Amino acid sequence: MAGGRANGACNEGGHALNWFVVQRLLGLLLILFSFTMLPPIGVAFLFDGRAWLPFAEAFLASIAAGVIVWLPVRRVRKELRLRDGFLVVAAFWTVLGTFGALPLLFSEDPRLGFTDALFESVSGLTTTGATVLVGIDELPRSILWYRHQLQWIGGMGLIVAAVAILPMLGVGGMQLYRAETPGPVKDTKLTPRIAETAKALWYIYLGFTIACSAAYWLAGMSVFDAICHAFSTVSIGGFSTHDLNVGYFDSAAIDMVAIVFMFVAGINFSLHFFAWRYVSIRHYARDPEVRAYFLVVVVVSAVVVATLVAAGTFTSPRDGILNGLFQAVSIATTTGFTTANYSDWPGAIPVLLVFSSFIGGCAGSTAGGIKVIRWLLIYKQGVREIVRLVHPSAEIPVKLGSHAVPYRVVDAIWGFFSVYLIVFGFMLLAMMAAGLDQVTAFSAVAASLNNLGPGLGDVAIVFQTGDAPKWIAVAGMLLGRLEIFTLLVILSPTFWRR
Repeated sequence: MAGGRANGACNEGGHALNWFVVQRLLGLLLILFSFTMLPPIGVAFLFDGRAWLPFAEAFLASIAAGVIVWLPVRRVRKELRLRDGFLVVAAFWTVLGTFGALPLLFSEDPRLGFTDALFESVSGLTTTGATVLVGIDELPRSILWYRHQLQWIGGMGLIVAAVAILPMLGVGGMQLYRAETPGPVKDTKLTPRIAETAKALWYIYLGFTIACSAAYWLAGMSVFDAICHAFSTVSIGGFSTHDLNVGYFDSAAIDMVAIVFMFVAGINFSLHFFAWRYVSIRHYARDPEVRAYFLVVVVVSAVVVATLVAAGTFTSPRDGILNGLFQAVSIATTTGFTTANYSDWPGAIPVLLVFSSFIGGCAGSTAGGIKVIRWLLIYKQGVREIVRLVHPSAEIPVKLGSHAVPYRVVDAIWGFFSVYLIVFGFMLLAMMAAGLDQVTAFSAVAASLNNLGPGLGDVAIVFQTGDAPKWIAVAGMLLGRLEIFTLLVILSPTFWRR
């Protein structure tokens, strides 16, 4: 009966939301997410004794909630539209962050209130990497595993993984893929079937994770640390199993492994797929966004290293070069790993590093930020407007390589950039109204919206603020992960009109 009423309701209203389809899909995704609570239980049995209980309780609560949501509409069979996809993605990341907080909320070590547990969960799932935790070295290994697992799941996106599974359950996936995948150009599929595209992306993602784990282990990490840091590196998350982050290991080999995989994870995963399929790296060299990304990382790294060496910040030039390169790549890709407290570095270096996170990685990567391709197109349009001043009647297209970019895409990028600045301004004022100083407020908003993690001032290492700034940061992390429009679109009156 419920299924019949649902189908009837969905057929009414033309472009109205398919509420029961959305409800069914949310239930299925929550059930799927609940099973991610099981691996930490195994880790707890191996290392932590009774520390498995919070994960078991969270698993039961999550799967029960998912079944309750899904069961009344389980017989609904209706194609998911783009509008439904936006609502599912925005709602699911909010719900996922909440249920992801349950193990941290139920745990006795650490003992966290709801705000801190939610902050840590959302920070993990959005691959931001900001933390409220101290004494990380002493935490149960199941908790450490879970934090890194959250980042790994959030890196490529549980939604994209679900797209590979949902067709088997009678749910279309293209609308979810378009709503979830970051970047201004989303309609290019790697394979004819969207489920195969999602699988291809996850195979590449998993392959990089295994390779990164092996490299860390060979460089001197324990197996546990290697896997956890591989989760954080490939997802560009930044969580660590130690309070001193990657600096704990004091190893040039480990730093170099991190630099390589952080850089690689900041490249469009579609290019990784093509490189694997055709056994060729020509796609990287031919891609304008990758070339611009490489240039940004090289320039930022060169400035940081030159400043550190000239100022004698480290006892030897070698340490200055290694730490400068590591931190430049980490912040520019929005990973957020640290080998030193970069907020104490001389001159304008701390602010330069935070500014580099606004650029971020490539579209279609696990990186945060505004994305290189948007900045590249803004630059190209700026050059075009300068040429137009000299040649007012000329028709000058904006090009990426040899291809002209549609005006609609350029307009959308300017719209994104404008909304980003407005949202940033409002959040900055809100942070300062909540009691943060200007430097801390600015870097806290940048670290949240860009999914960076460490900032400056009171948020340089641990997010040491009251509850109000943490809630603002949670909103910023979700906005950044969903590229702002995906979340803001459901707040617009147009979205809800039939």
